[in-house]
Amino acid sequence: MQMGLQEEMNGSSRGAELPPEVYALLNGTDLADKQEEAMMLITVSEDGWPHTAMLSVGEVAAASPNLLRIGLWQGTETSGNLKRAGKAALVLVYQGKVNYLKLQVKPLPASRESAYPRDRFEAELAGVKQDTAKYAEIVSGIRIALHDPPEVVKRWEATVRDLVREEED
Repeated sequence: MQMGLQEEMNGSSRGAELPPEVYALLNGTDLADKQEEAMMLITVSEDGWPHTAMLSVGEVAAASPNLLRIGLWQGTETSGNLKRAGKAALVLVYQGKVNYLKLQVKPLPASRESAYPRDRFEAELAGVKQDTAKYAEIVSGIRIALHDPPEVVKRWEATVRDLVREEED
C-alpha cells in the first residue's frame, strides 16, 4: 500500500517561534560561514499568483525567536507584494529539515544610515512547521556559491546591521 505524501511526512507545528537551529542560522552572525545557505520567500502577486524570491542569510535576520527582519532590493515585485498583502511564507531547508515559516509582514522605515539601501520589513511569525521525511534523509536545500565572497559578505553584514538597528525618531 502506498502512503500519500502528507502521511509520509513527519510534520510538527512549533507554534510561532523559530526552531533553535533556524534562529542560530538567521541570527546575523558569522555570515561568511553561512554564505552558501539560501531560502525561498513566497508572496502573492497582484494577479493572485504565487511569486517566489530567493533570499540569502544577508537579507533575513532574526531579531528574536518570533520576529524576523527582511531587507530586499528596493522596488522589486517581492517588496510590492509584501507592502500590499502583508503576508508571506519563508521556506528553508537546514540541518535535514524543511522549515515553513508563515509571516505577518509590515514595512519598516528606510534606514537613514544604510550603505546599501533596501526596502525593510518586520515579519512576525504566524506559524512554523518543520518536516522530515520518514523514507529519506533531506541532505540539501538551495545552496549558492558567491562570485565575490568578501565583497558580498561585507554587504550582507552591513545590511543585517541595518535590519536589526532600531531607528530613532
